[in-house]
Formats: sequence, structure tokens, C-alpha cells
Amino acid sequence: MLNTFFTSYLIAITGIESMEIAKSDASKSLSASSQPEETLYVEHPSFWAAFKFWLKLGFISFGGPAGQISIMYQELVEKRRWVSNERFLNALNYCMLLPGPEAQQLAAYLGWLLHKTSGGIVAGVLFLLPSMFILFGLSYTYAALGEIAWVAALFEGLKAAVMAVVVAAVIKIGQKALKNGVMVLLAAASFISIYFLRVPFPWIVLAAGLIGLVGSVIYPRFFLVIKEKDSADAELGYVKICEDEDVCHIDPSHRRNALLLIVFCGLWLLPMLGLYGLLPAAVFFNEGMFFTKAAFLTFGGAYAVLAYIAQAGVAQFGWLSAPEMMDGLGLAETTPGPLIMVVQFVGFMAGWNYPGPFSQLGGAIVGSLVASYFTFLPCFLFIFLGGPYIEKFRGNKKLTGALSSITAAVVGVVLNLAVWFGMHVLFPAEAGFNWFAAAIGLGSFVVLQWGGLSIIKVILLAGGIGVLRGVIF
Repeated sequence: MLNTFFTSYLIAITGIESMEIAKSDASKSLSASSQPEETLYVEHPSFWAAFKFWLKLGFISFGGPAGQISIMYQELVEKRRWVSNERFLNALNYCMLLPGPEAQQLAAYLGWLLHKTSGGIVAGVLFLLPSMFILFGLSYTYAALGEIAWVAALFEGLKAAVMAVVVAAVIKIGQKALKNGVMVLLAAASFISIYFLRVPFPWIVLAAGLIGLVGSVIYPRFFLVIKEKDSADAELGYVKICEDEDVCHIDPSHRRNALLLIVFCGLWLLPMLGLYGLLPAAVFFNEGMFFTKAAFLTFGGAYAVLAYIAQAGVAQFGWLSAPEMMDGLGLAETTPGPLIMVVQFVGFMAGWNYPGPFSQLGGAIVGSLVASYFTFLPCFLFIFLGGPYIEKFRGNKKLTGALSSITAAVVGVVLNLAVWFGMHVLFPAEAGFNWFAAAIGLGSFVVLQWGGLSIIKVILLAGGIGVLRGVIF
């Protein structure tokens, strides 16, 4: 999902074509020892360069998981070349199996690959932080003043542009992952299963993995898409993640795992004890317990989580009304960051309606922070605990067929998200076909594909056109 931030770090400026040549001729260069090893890799970005990128990403990550994954792929794989295509898809496969927001978890995973635990924390937090502030401001305006007309006009244009970004990304990811007819059929079956038959994504991934394992034995030429040399040479032309192969932060460690679990338990338990012992209003403690449970048990992406949260927030706890929940979903869809940030709106309204010892605004602040903290805290545990093992088995020949098939299935799922998003943009509820969105989306797609304009410029231009249309009409 992405664009032109800090050009001083863009290897593209020094010539992406030369990297492609280096990658295609890597084996020859290595055998002849005619080229120093460092010239085969992109220079590792500094922590500050990555910090600036993740912050920018937090402001432009519109379009839900489909749009956000698209931006990260275009920026990190194709443009900056900080992460190889193979590593990106491997990480995406893992994150889509986890409960919680897959795009935010993917950002944390990639940040961890580049700059260890601190990099993962920065990437995961900055992915959320801009949307937290924006959504809080919108939530307060909504609760205090009612509907916000200019926001709807602005994001009508933004959504149309993001639709184009998603379509372009599906095409590019598909070209990378679908190497033969069998992989295309798996992607198509995945799309049909999740879009028409409503099969949960974890079951689709499990089936794809089993098909890949069996198929790699019976028909290896169709299922062993990730060749052995690809696993060894896929990093050439990209950032070298492990500069010291003997001691690397992506290697599994039992001691590190134990420390992670202790830290996580402390980060969860201490705030919960504080909410229980220091705040007499039960709503905040109940929020912490509920959103922790949701973070661990809600598989299937943001849209699966939303149904669970909406039912509990409205019917079980009575934190907000059904119309308020729908309005909150609309606000969350029009802000950057993961769609699951709607939990912040739910927490805001819970604190606003049941502030306890605080003012309404004070209760809303506490409620927002509690909901966001306990929803996203487990996401970091999943990445830091499981990531090393995902990387360890990345080049395992026995898993090559399964990973190839799972990657194909993920293409179908991303296509499902793109179609879902496109349908909501082009056919809004209780309205006919949105010709304005179709025109902006088509124009954005053409400019992105053949015009050479960066994503951020396209998104901002589309948002400006939306506001202008709202003012005129």
C-alpha cells in the first residue's frame, strides 16, 4: 500500500533496473566473485528512515486491509525494495491466519524484520496512531455536534482512489504469485469460497495448505512454485535482513519467548488491576476484558470482528445504540488505519455515555484508550512470538508446496476484499450506481498504472475533488 516519502532513501532513484539485472545475474556474479556482495543488496534503511515511513503510512493507509496491504506491497517491495516479494507474501500468509487486524500485524512484522523488536513496535504503533487521533476528533464532533458533512464529501473521493490502488495491487500481487494454471485455479476457488460461500478464511488456508502438501508430492512441477534457488536468491536486490547469518534477531529463542510472555502478562495485568482497583465505574474494566477476549478469539479479519463487537457493544453491554454503531463504522471507514479502529469509537461512546467519576469528555478519553490498548496489545505478541518460526521454515522444501498454494489462496482473499470494498464504493446503501466514484476510480487507476503519479498525490487529489464536489453540489 504506498509512494514518494523521503527520496533520499529510495533505491529506485539510483536505478531499480540495475537491481533487477543484479538479481537475474546473481548466481553468475557470485560464482565468478566479480562483484562485491554488498552491491547485490539494497542498503539497509536507518531506523529514522523507517520511522518516517511508518508515520507516513499511518496517514495514508486508507481502504481497509485490502488498500493497506496494497500500499505496503507497492512501497516496501516494489519501490523501496526493503523487503523481498517472497518475504512479504510469507509474512502476509501468517498475518491473515491470526486473529485481529492483519494489515496492522503485517506492518509490525515487517518493522520487526527490518529493525528488530523496537522496529516492530514503532511500525505497529505508528500504523494506528494517526487514525486514533483523527477518529477521536471525529468521534467527539459526532457526539457533541452530530453528522459531519465535509468529512463525507472528502472521503467519497478518497475511497474512489483507494479502490483503484487496491485493483492495481491485486494485479501486481497476482502476477508475482500465480505462476501457473493450478495456482490460478486455487486463487479462483479461494475467491468463490470466501465471497459467495462465506467460508471462513482459516478453513480456506488450511485446505490450500493440504492441497499444496499433497500436490507437491504427486505433481511437483505445478505446486513447487517457490523454487529452492528462489529461497536462497530472493533477497538479492533487496535489503539483507540478516547481515550476520550466525546471530540474527529473526532466529527462534526459548529464552526470548519466555521473556516476551512475562512482559506481555505484565503489560496486560497491571492496567487491568488499575482499572479494577482505581476506577469505580465498571464500564472501563469490562471494556478491557471484552476487547482482550475479542483480540484472541475473532478470526477472519476486521469484518468478522465487527459483527462480534457490534452485537456485544449494543445488545450485551448497552454501551451505544445500533444507529450509533453504524455511524461509528462509517467514521472508521473514512479514516486511515485499520477498520477495526471502530473499537475506539465503541470505547469512546461507552465512556461518553457512562463516564463514571469523569466528565463526558474525560470518560470518552479513558474509554477510547482502554478499547484501543487491549485490542492491539495481543497483536504484537502474535508477531514477536510467532515471527521467528515463520522465518525459520520459510525455506523448508517440505513446506514449499503448501506455501505456494496458501499464497495463491491469499490472492483470492485479497481480491475478495477488493470486490467488497469496490461494491460498497460504487453501490452505496440506499442509492444507485455512484458515477462520481466510478469516474474518480477509473482516472486514478489509469494514472497509477501508466501516469507515474505517486499514490499519495492521487489520494490527496481525489480527496480534494470530493470536497470540491461537496461544496458545489
